[in-house]
Amino acid sequence: MTTPPIEAHAKRHQPLGMPPARFLRDYWQKRPLLIRGAFTQFHNAITPEDLAGLACEEAALSRIVLRDPERDRWTLRNGPFAETDFAKLGKRNWTLLVQDVDKWDVDVAALLGEFAFLPSWRIDDIMVSYATDGGGVGPHVDNYDVFLVQGVGQRRWRISFDMRAPRKSPHIRVRTSQFAPQEFRTDSDLKLLREFTPTHEWLLEPGDTLYLPPGEAHEGAAVGACMTFSVGMRAPAQAELLLDFAECLADAMGEERRYVDPDLAPSKNSGEIDAAALARARAAMPHFSNVDNATLARWFGCFITRYRAAHEAAPAARSITVAQLAVKLPRASLLRNPWSRMAWTRQGRNALLFIAGHAHTCPLALARLLSGAREISGTELQRCAGETGLSVVADLVNAGHLQLSRQR
Repeated sequence: MTTPPIEAHAKRHQPLGMPPARFLRDYWQKRPLLIRGAFTQFHNAITPEDLAGLACEEAALSRIVLRDPERDRWTLRNGPFAETDFAKLGKRNWTLLVQDVDKWDVDVAALLGEFAFLPSWRIDDIMVSYATDGGGVGPHVDNYDVFLVQGVGQRRWRISFDMRAPRKSPHIRVRTSQFAPQEFRTDSDLKLLREFTPTHEWLLEPGDTLYLPPGEAHEGAAVGACMTFSVGMRAPAQAELLLDFAECLADAMGEERRYVDPDLAPSKNSGEIDAAALARARAAMPHFSNVDNATLARWFGCFITRYRAAHEAAPAARSITVAQLAVKLPRASLLRNPWSRMAWTRQGRNALLFIAGHAHTCPLALARLLSGAREISGTELQRCAGETGLSVVADLVNAGHLQLSRQR
């Protein structure tokens, strides 16, 4: 089988340089890909000044990384920052990074539309970075997929990837980082690699995009001042999944159900946990060996829409009744709170809609509509919701997940 190339050029109507199905088959979680000219229309979605202003907001998650090339030192500072902080940084070797910029800026959020071939709940956020000449965050690995979209200016990326190494299908193994803890530096708050031997190097121009699967070592350095849009995926650790699922099951079991041993025989060795005891322990946790699909779906939907939530929606100042909502909808639009993640799953003829860790039963058409757009016509929503779905919409408006707005 021919090894897929590591570089591609965007085509008209194909920003990945190929159909999404081919990208997912040949590259997704398997190998890096540099795509020239992928998203040129988004290179100036936000200005450095606006990004710095956002970094001064209390609610924004921001960082500054300082690089001392002479001493090979990296310093991390956490925001929020004051305007005067930026005046003290100098003209070289520093980087500003702001998470979740898609939640604050609609022009940045528009970039997510280019990734509609991926499930929306799989995408975490768009982190935007501004770097002065020589700025970067050092050689490191990410434990999630990321698309590095070059904004204004140029950035030089170096990666370490063996094209000859076979990549097994992610369907038959769990993808993990190839680096052990001792391979990271201990002299910085940043998780940097002790050693980094690049195999590929590129200079990215505005719109060029570098896709990296989890665990690939990489390093980026600004050539002059530049900006980068990092579209990161959500990849919860197995330990997080297991702990949250266990809590979900435990909440429904109650205190009365206990470990029991009515068949207990006289102990031969005091303190021993024998095979019979282990078998009883397994019997006390039956859900781990035989979980029904409905339970699993409800838990995962709640978990994935709550996972890594930086902020919670604020309830509406005034609550609205179903009757009041029905009167307002024909002349209104609904805006989705950018912090409120949504997903859904089929439940017979209806759907189970998940939002910010909660589940709501509603019509299937309503779940699709709410999860698929940031702004929704009130007329279309009323048609999809019907009588049974309007109460769900009212609950979401009152909880702050949806906001009524006059139709434009």
